[in-house]
Amino acid sequence: MGRGGAETPALDEQSRARLEPVIELLASDPLAPSAVTVPTDAWLVHVADSLSGLIFDELRSAQRICDVGAGAGFPGFALAAAQPHSSVVLVESVGRKCDFMERAIAAAGLANASVVRSRAETYAAAPGAATSFDAVSARAVGRLSTLAELASPLLREQGVLIAWKGRRDPDEEAELERASEQLAMRSEEVRWVGPYAGSKNRHLHLIRKFGPTPEGLPRRPGMAKKRPRGAS
Repeated sequence: MGRGGAETPALDEQSRARLEPVIELLASDPLAPSAVTVPTDAWLVHVADSLSGLIFDELRSAQRICDVGAGAGFPGFALAAAQPHSSVVLVESVGRKCDFMERAIAAAGLANASVVRSRAETYAAAPGAATSFDAVSARAVGRLSTLAELASPLLREQGVLIAWKGRRDPDEEAELERASEQLAMRSEEVRWVGPYAGSKNRHLHLIRKFGPTPEGLPRRPGMAKKRPRGAS
């Protein structure tokens, strides 16, 4: 299931120019929700790491992407800049993080990116959100089964979750396998993409939705983290 690393797609000049104001804002905004504010570091820690997801054809071709737990806006910002054909919705429940992302979108003129102030579970139950996305990205900290549960009701059938994780964890992967039928989500591929700051052994997990959203999803906010499906 796992494959070796692949070269991360490079940003063209136009895409890099679109991200420059975001990187500048990280450095200048005292309310930026990131400890990485030095521009040279941010290009590696945030942008290059985010773009590693584009080794997957499914993410490159996605028309609608939902970035769950968007935090400081990555990978969502990088994907929106690199893929003007994609509509990227950044879902985040913390108000100050949403405020920063909205300022960054305005500064960069990322017309194909938008922010939703919500828990992922709440947003998935909102009109027009359920089963409307080709891909969900998750660079937030969370167990694979938790991330798969948050993604499932947002994805169309055959849509994919791309989860940015560190070193592989057999117990966590087994938990996802046990939860597969309950979530209609199946691990399909794991790729090592090298070391990035904040993750010394970066792996990307591609998890595909293989059927209709199971009944009972989404659960109440917080339940996917508190009581992950497949837990032994």
